[in-house]
Amino acid sequence: MQQVVSFPGLGLEFHLSNIAFHIASKPIYWYGILIMCGVILAVVYASRRCSAFGIKQDDMYDCVLFAVPLGIVCARIYYVIFEWEQYKNDLSEVFAIWHGGLAIYGGVLGGIVVVAAVCRFKKIELMDMLDVFAAAVPIGQILGRWGNFFNCEAYGGATTAPWRMVIGKTLAEAGATGNHPTFFYESAWNLVGFLILYVVSKKRKYRGEITLLYLGWYGLGRFFIEGLRTDSLYLWGTGIRVSQVVALICVIIGLGGFFLNRKMPFLKDAAQNSKHKEETA
Repeated sequence: MQQVVSFPGLGLEFHLSNIAFHIASKPIYWYGILIMCGVILAVVYASRRCSAFGIKQDDMYDCVLFAVPLGIVCARIYYVIFEWEQYKNDLSEVFAIWHGGLAIYGGVLGGIVVVAAVCRFKKIELMDMLDVFAAAVPIGQILGRWGNFFNCEAYGGATTAPWRMVIGKTLAEAGATGNHPTFFYESAWNLVGFLILYVVSKKRKYRGEITLLYLGWYGLGRFFIEGLRTDSLYLWGTGIRVSQVVALICVIIGLGGFFLNRKMPFLKDAAQNSKHKEETA
């Protein structure tokens, strides 16, 4: 089914379908395509940056092999937990991820646990590996948010801003009020974050620096963007947005740790470690 989405302030109008094509009778959704493209590009980028972090490509691929599928499962579990009322009467929908409903925080937390387990098993420095992935994850988020666009979801409250989006109305029908395109805000925020992480990673001073900066940057943007959304997950029986709570924790840990470590180092020097690995390789 097609849905019209217009941006009257920009003179743009789109007739969207969340289905890209069919294989036999099975629909293939844009949501899944964009997420997988984002994952693939992120992995390719990470593979090209491995040596800069003292990580072997094969070790990185081993982590990806387990972290990606389990990360998706955890992202779905996280979402379903806080939207249980929506799924409790139709458990089959729990598995219908093509209808939307993946929470990035669940995916990141699940991915970290899996990567930590693989690194422990293979005796790899965890923070070096996490820095590799932290530098690449924003690529997946940049593309993945556009899956929300095709699903006509993850938008914000009412606004008269020139970039407002109007769902279900053509340019001729749209009025002066629309909704915040929060999916785009987050995609753009992650693009800026990716560029910042790239620059900082070129002169990484200690293990975990990129991970901390990623957590802080993403959490900072998500805290404010989440406040605009109309489809937030809430702590049960409260008006507290789950993602804002997690985002605030990420900001405190991420940015706090990032700047604190520059004054009072508590993580080992990354440059010296990487040099040692190169000498002993």
